Amino acid sequence: MKHFLPILFAFTLLFYPNNAKGENEYITQELLETSQSDEVTLSSNVQEEKELLEDDDLDGVETEFKIFSDMGKTEKKYEEQNFVQKIFKTKITRTDIPSYLLKDELTYNFKKGGKVEFFAGYRGNVSALFNPHNYSTKYENMTTEFGFFGKSKDEIFDYRFSVLPVITDGRNYAENIWGDAFITYNKIPNNKILIGRSRGQIGMEGGNSAYTLPFVNRSQIARNFGNLRTNAIKLQGNYNYGDYSISLGSSGRTMISGMPGIDFIGWFNIKPFGSQDGKFGRLTIGGGINAGHNNFNYTVGTAYIGYKHKRLWTNFEAAIADGYNGGAALSNKQAGGFAYTLGWKVKPYLQLIGRIDQFDPDRSVSGNIRREYTAGINWFIKGQAMRFILNYVFCQNDNAPNSQKIILGTQVVL
Repeated sequence: MKHFLPILFAFTLLFYPNNAKGENEYITQELLETSQSDEVTLSSNVQEEKELLEDDDLDGVETEFKIFSDMGKTEKKYEEQNFVQKIFKTKITRTDIPSYLLKDELTYNFKKGGKVEFFAGYRGNVSALFNPHNYSTKYENMTTEFGFFGKSKDEIFDYRFSVLPVITDGRNYAENIWGDAFITYNKIPNNKILIGRSRGQIGMEGGNSAYTLPFVNRSQIARNFGNLRTNAIKLQGNYNYGDYSISLGSSGRTMISGMPGIDFIGWFNIKPFGSQDGKFGRLTIGGGINAGHNNFNYTVGTAYIGYKHKRLWTNFEAAIADGYNGGAALSNKQAGGFAYTLGWKVKPYLQLIGRIDQFDPDRSVSGNIRREYTAGINWFIKGQAMRFILNYVFCQNDNAPNSQKIILGTQVVL
């Protein structure tokens, strides 16, 4: 019952009206002429809603490269409202970045400059699994996170720290409780130097924040090769026509794993149309490599192409590995796979998505390919801060019986 309460709470909000009667909602000329740098008010006007759909940056591919660019920015404030009313009337439309329901309440501005913002996040799901001779249900707590991030007085430094108090059964609690723990130096224009524990950009989806994922689960290549944090020194850059992330650190994937070997992660994006050209949409072409040593040498290569134009969003990502050191496992197998995703925003708060996903866990062995075909719906009640995800997954296995899943995911970020 305790796991059902977050889902019940979010389900109640699903049917709560998003727009208060009599409010004056409009889009400013500045917003129409520039890219969105923070959340905007959902429009009740049909033409304005159309413009929002065309301008919204949906794909989330730059989350890691602009990790602090939206920190501290706030929505329109409402006077004389209680805690619950503020949550209900907060309007968030951006879905490419994590948004926070209690940003104002949990942000502290120091008198001498600088600020710190506290946050909490939850992602969980209930799944129904249909095997040929069995039916079962399962609840999974995917992410429960608490932490804070902030800026120094002169904004030369950023910092972020978080913990993950709910650990998967069978894992060492002392090793896996730690989330992010890093500091960033921002003095170099368009570039950042990051030192500490942070997400590794192994593949585009594999390196993105959990709170911007379009599906309940990552693709097979993302969850096997990526979805990890690493202790490293990282250099990041963000330009109109390209992004990059280069890190060098430990091949150990926990906070206290020491130095079992050196790990290198490099990722580069090219944006042929520039970062703010809406006429032709946004095209991103990227690729990267992860190489290192942890008991044995491993190398993973990844390529990505993504396109976003108005309501349409689509991408293709492929990876090949000669050994890998991902969030799911350390393996010396020769593996590979790909994932193709297509999304369509019916409304600013409603998105239809589909994915074809293939993974070969050992290319030296024939007849062991795993395929997943996923169709789903994203209901952005409050952007990424409060969201429902409904996925249907058909699992096709060469060496095992096929199966089906229906997954209801819930996400809340405070």
